[in-house]
Amino acid sequence: MGQPVQAVLQAGTLTGVQEASGVCRYSAIPYAQAPVGSLRFAPPQPPTWRGKRDATRPGPVSPQLPSRLREAMGDFDTPQSEDCLHLTVWTPAADQQRRPVVVWLHGGAWQSGGGALDWYDGAGLAARGDLVVVAVNYRLAALGWLYVPGQTANVGLLDQEAAIDWVLDNIQDLGGDPERITVMGQSAGASSICAMLARRPRFSRAILQSAALGRGFRTASQAETLGRAFLQAADADTLDAARALPVSALLAAQQAPAVADALRAEGSSRSQFGPVLDGQVLPEDIAPALRQAASRADVLVAYTRDEMAAFPGHAVDAASNKMGDEVFGAPSRQWAQEALAQGRLAWLARFDVAPSTRFGACHCIELPFVFGTLSAFADAPMLAGLSRGDAEQLAAQTQRAWIAFIRGEAPDWPMAPHQQLLA
Repeated sequence: MGQPVQAVLQAGTLTGVQEASGVCRYSAIPYAQAPVGSLRFAPPQPPTWRGKRDATRPGPVSPQLPSRLREAMGDFDTPQSEDCLHLTVWTPAADQQRRPVVVWLHGGAWQSGGGALDWYDGAGLAARGDLVVVAVNYRLAALGWLYVPGQTANVGLLDQEAAIDWVLDNIQDLGGDPERITVMGQSAGASSICAMLARRPRFSRAILQSAALGRGFRTASQAETLGRAFLQAADADTLDAARALPVSALLAAQQAPAVADALRAEGSSRSQFGPVLDGQVLPEDIAPALRQAASRADVLVAYTRDEMAAFPGHAVDAASNKMGDEVFGAPSRQWAQEALAQGRLAWLARFDVAPSTRFGACHCIELPFVFGTLSAFADAPMLAGLSRGDAEQLAAQTQRAWIAFIRGEAPDWPMAPHQQLLA
């Protein structure tokens, strides 16, 4: 463990750690109250901590089942808890300098992952770019996205917005500039950014990596059917009954045959839980809202050549690649095009790095290069065969472009429709 360092916030004093790189890390900072008891399934409530807080140790991630992408990405063994509405901040110093800030929203199909994972360690990005990096945990699967008519929907999305609000209110005490915030997400995290831009965005710069751009969103009636099957599987006839269950019972209900049947009957190949077009948090007709959303942020949009190869049942083949372009590629190019048409700046990139024939340039392959966390991904099958030198070179190239965008500058290639290939 490195040297202890302190940051004085409005709520109190955080004790973090200065790592070997010189970057200071403050871990497990609550941006909302623990969503337990009566707050399970409820919108996030403002944090109540005051005084001194130990922020030296990484916190838990949201309760979850194993990721369906672990065959490509590798796996992680990290503590899980419902008390997970935390963020991690990496900063060169908790001083009065106003550095650009990037807020990271992880992927995982709204079912798995966490901002506190080593995969997303922001120290390298913070040091290389003189940036403040913030990684967010948010509620996953039923805990964040269960839909019950009459109750607030999409509380996982509201978690993400609450985290951004916390950053706006506090980041100036951690060496960041609240007026220079970029929100960056991958997969579900990127689609969540699009949803936020369709609401009342608190930011005007975004990095969208492998966003399906609304494809995973359900109608209220679809989500109600799935939610009913889930509650029946959990043996809970009301939401209050579900609040009283141990979280293990909720995870078990996700695996119930009746829930799988309801998902199959939907015929959509969507994630088990995700954003719901409830008519309040998100509009029932999302397409025009997303078109308008593209007018609200300058963007760096990226996807990968062989997106679907990471998913079970897919490979690097013509059918999978066609589907990958329909789900990720074409929507990414379209978002950039619509942003430009509405007066925004937009850059496009495609990752073509393909170390293995099994996974090719699959979904998630850009993550170790964006964060420079090659050691955390050392066991990832998708990177098998990539030389250390080539990996470090691509990480440097990727980070140079991403940092330029975060700093309000331009990546070193022309704007869309030009598409930069990174390999």
